[in-house]
Amino acid sequence: QVQLVESGGGLVQAGGSLRLSCAASGISSSINLMGWYRQAPGKRREFVAIISGDGNTQYASSVKDRFTISIDNAKSTATLQMNSLKPEDTAVYYCNGRWDVGSYWGQGTQVTVSS
Repeated sequence: QVQLVESGGGLVQAGGSLRLSCAASGISSSINLMGWYRQAPGKRREFVAIISGDGNTQYASSVKDRFTISIDNAKSTATLQMNSLKPEDTAVYYCNGRWDVGSYWGQGTQVTVSS
């Protein structure tokens, strides 16, 4: 059974940094894509960043130049380094992994940025 487990969320002041991690287990094949999405209260889930297994990245315009996504294929782990955080970055952050066999979501981790 494929599982994605996020960690690293928490409370931080505006301007601060957090590092989120997403660890995949239960699958041995190479990952196609791993991405981060977020959902703020009362809003739809939105795209944040995505990385391919060979390291190509894309970012939402709202986080570009502040967030960095990386992947460790050997450990099946993706990381989202978030710098210069703003109150509007407050949301539950979800990890999504896509393999040939399917797409899977983590349970989410709360990020709260205080002003």
